[in-house]
Amino acid sequence: MIMRLRNIIYSTLLLTASMAQAQTATEGSVDKWAKWGSKDIHNSGWIIRLSYVIGGTSPLPLPKEIRSINEFNPLGIGSFGGFNVGADYTHMFGKRWGIQFGAYLFLEGFHTSADVKNYKMAITQGNSTMSGNFTGTDVTNTKMVGVTLPVMGTFRISPRWNVSAGPFFSFVGKGTFEGEVYDNSEGIGYLREGDPTGPKIEITRKNPASYDFSSDMNHFYWGLAVLFDWKAAKHINVFGGLDWSFSSIFPSDFETIPFKMYPIYAKIGVGYRL
Repeated sequence: MIMRLRNIIYSTLLLTASMAQAQTATEGSVDKWAKWGSKDIHNSGWIIRLSYVIGGTSPLPLPKEIRSINEFNPLGIGSFGGFNVGADYTHMFGKRWGIQFGAYLFLEGFHTSADVKNYKMAITQGNSTMSGNFTGTDVTNTKMVGVTLPVMGTFRISPRWNVSAGPFFSFVGKGTFEGEVYDNSEGIGYLREGDPTGPKIEITRKNPASYDFSSDMNHFYWGLAVLFDWKAAKHINVFGGLDWSFSSIFPSDFETIPFKMYPIYAKIGVGYRL
């Protein structure tokens, strides 16, 4: 009898301790969600964001005409990469799921040098404009200034981690796409005028040819935006993301460059939650 009573008391104490521990853990979890402003739909609100942007405009996949990438640098503010500044509003339907709308001003661009072979081009040398297939080194500089509007679904992985994804739509107010061509490190640089078997025109670093397709660029493109947010402090977020365009910066009837060029830019920055 005494042994049975001891076992009952021991089992009761264990059960009580387990229930207390579970309740404490639950309360701690609730407190953590509340602490980071993620407890319920009343935590919808605005975030002001500033980010550093790096990336470029590229065909996908890289065509066989591009034999090697010799140099790549981000452009924007000088040669230090671009920036993205704006704000978004998140409306939560519950503790986990919501929708996010944003508006951002962006400045992005890149500089690249590549060795190419039979690369279709239209170039200017002196007062002459020529088109055909170029072999040698191609140096390109491009910049875009505009506004992008993302519409994303957002999911709270934890009290401090959010992931968002959805389409974005961008309007480019000003864009440049320009560069020059000349011989490569092996001294090979020429244009076959008209087609790959046309007359051979030598082009060297001492007398390079240039191109400027800025006026041919599209002003509108769209794609997929992905964003990861981490709550570093009560009002501060640290975030990173990717904007991957599904549309080319040139219209479909632009034949000078025979493949589509897609803007793909990554960003990292800080946000202030109002």
